[in-house]
Amino acid sequence: MANANTPKRDLIEGKAALIVIDIQASTFIDDSVVRSIDNMDGYKERMSEARKAIDGARAANIPVIFIQEIHRPDLIDFGRELDGDEDVHCLEDDPKTALAVKEMGILPTDYVVPKRRYSAFFGTDLKILLKGLKADTLILVGGLTDVCVHYTFVDAHQQDYFTRVIEDCVAGSSHEAHDASLKAMEYLQTGAIRSLEDVLQAMKQAA
Repeated sequence: MANANTPKRDLIEGKAALIVIDIQASTFIDDSVVRSIDNMDGYKERMSEARKAIDGARAANIPVIFIQEIHRPDLIDFGRELDGDEDVHCLEDDPKTALAVKEMGILPTDYVVPKRRYSAFFGTDLKILLKGLKADTLILVGGLTDVCVHYTFVDAHQQDYFTRVIEDCVAGSSHEAHDASLKAMEYLQTGAIRSLEDVLQAMKQAA
């Protein structure tokens, strides 16, 4: 590590918010071999683990914010997103685009932020919501590690949030991409990548 003076930070600094990124119905009902977006092995199981973080957050009175990727049926808001490996996905009129309400136990008191692009901050009201909640630490779960989680992390980091990623509850397009993104995020904030067990313990202490 080049920076020998990296400050020691608590897992949760100040007030926390749990950000659940793109855990949508398709995760649990689409078992196609060929998908519009590649998923690493064990993707569904890792998304299921996020429910433990959600339940832990509620027990600690930590607000839960669900991010939902959603696109217009005429594809007008995809922009350059279809120039890479991803095919058309998350259309408004597709039942698979809905949030995984049952699996994640979504409640009317939770917050939902729709997004058109990768980062949960880009073109959304997430920043306004977090300001209202007076959040200091953002805890991220969901997918993809190398796309929407990574880009949301970077935007949060650049806006000076303490940002944590629960390693057990994120999954990438491939194992290689997943591992590389975790390493890149840890580079930005030492101690960013945490286990589910450690985060649940920190939530209990914060309650």
